[in-house]
Amino acid sequence: MNARATTIPSAVLTRIVRGRAALDMLLVVGATAIIALAAQIAIPIPGTMVPLTMQPLAVLLVGVTLGSARGAAAATLYLLEGFSGLPVFAQGHGGAIWLAGPTAGYLFSYPFAAFVAGWFSQRGWGSTILRAVAGMLVALGVIYLGGFSWLSAFLGVKAAWIGGVRPFILADILKVAIGASLLPQLQRLIAKI
Repeated sequence: MNARATTIPSAVLTRIVRGRAALDMLLVVGATAIIALAAQIAIPIPGTMVPLTMQPLAVLLVGVTLGSARGAAAATLYLLEGFSGLPVFAQGHGGAIWLAGPTAGYLFSYPFAAFVAGWFSQRGWGSTILRAVAGMLVALGVIYLGGFSWLSAFLGVKAAWIGGVRPFILADILKVAIGASLLPQLQRLIAKI
């Protein structure tokens, strides 16, 4: 038996015995509530079917504060909640139809973006605001890539750029700056738990 095979179960058992697994689950479920609340802050943008929401900021903050695994788990659970019909998507929408429509690419990118944001954070990129902004911009790029590529299949490349990326760049850069400034406090809060 190799060392990895014996280490993983003992690490899992240690987390369960110390109650860490229950805490991890509570953090993940709580993070889905934060993403769902952020989705309800939605401003329709004329000329596009994609509303301006606070979801990207919430997804990035969940990733950087909870880390890659728990952040991705929270974003995945959020998608499952929406798929099941809970009204957690933008403007109170829910159901499987929203994971097949033109804006689904943004939603599907959230677990990957949370993972990337958490990956950078776990490697110390949250230690300075400049590095936090850089890591969060890379994770935001994952959201843009997912949303743009999916929307392109419905509308074409030019229309997807004009209606799905361009109107949001400035607002999302501002969201990243806000998120990076909140990061040190959020990381200290989670570290205390």
